[in-house]
Amino acid sequence: MTHCILIGAPVDEGQRRLGCLMGPAAYRVAGLGGTLAALGHTVRDMGDVQPDPAPPVTCANPAVHHLPEVIAWTNALQDAVVQALPEGLPIIMGGDHALALGTVAGAAIHAQRQGRPLFVLWLDAHSDIHTVQTTTSGNLHGTPIAYALGLPGFDPFPPFPHPVPGENICMFGIRSVDPAEHTAMLAIDITVNDMRVLDEQGIVAPLRAFLDRVAAAGGLLHVSLDVDFLDPSIAPAVGTTVPGGTTFREAHLVMELLHESGLVTSLDLVELNPFLDERGRTAKLMVDLVGSLMGRKVFDRPTRSF
Repeated sequence: MTHCILIGAPVDEGQRRLGCLMGPAAYRVAGLGGTLAALGHTVRDMGDVQPDPAPPVTCANPAVHHLPEVIAWTNALQDAVVQALPEGLPIIMGGDHALALGTVAGAAIHAQRQGRPLFVLWLDAHSDIHTVQTTTSGNLHGTPIAYALGLPGFDPFPPFPHPVPGENICMFGIRSVDPAEHTAMLAIDITVNDMRVLDEQGIVAPLRAFLDRVAAAGGLLHVSLDVDFLDPSIAPAVGTTVPGGTTFREAHLVMELLHESGLVTSLDLVELNPFLDERGRTAKLMVDLVGSLMGRKVFDRPTRSF
């Protein structure tokens, strides 16, 4: 049994398409808490995080928008995750992926206090390794990995508390990378399992290889699950659709493998935009995936008799 702590993060400022702020409510309506309770876990819903007023800051990149608001969310979510992790498994219900600027920072602080390394599994179509200075779209939901690495170019954000080594980060399922991001990734020892790797090797071997490293290091594992990790044919409620994502069965297999590993200590659910959904289809699928992560099998198999 796990004590699951639900944290609403209605972040809508990391990109320009409105609607992600409705994500936490959609997860609640889709029955996330009930799904976890039915699996035997205890659940506490902390409600939605309320950030302090945005600081009056600017940066040199004129493309960047909502910088003060995103910094305020980063500070608030860092604090919320630091508070929740000693008590159980925080599940952060987003909200766009800018929320990971704060959630990964909070997980890094907790890992440091525990004297254990932090690992990050990035389930996403995008690498999100831009900095505040390199982003051309100005959308800060494309910057959390660079921030977690402690890369320069994040003024006026607070310094990332305990940067995550590149070898402790695994990008899984990516298929949309900007040239600047590609250049940055070549210079850093990040595990990149893009869709070509998954097509060639399947889901299981690359994921187990990473999880084996986490286990061998005694690490804590933060999982950040973006709706666009999934193929848009099964998960349309996202503003950054990229064809060729994981299928229903592949996504559930990832979750089942994570459950069997017993390594996950914190979880982001990001980029759900209910305004773009079809009768809650994507929200329900994301809740079902969390169910698989927390122990539910899609296909229960009877015990073999000998």
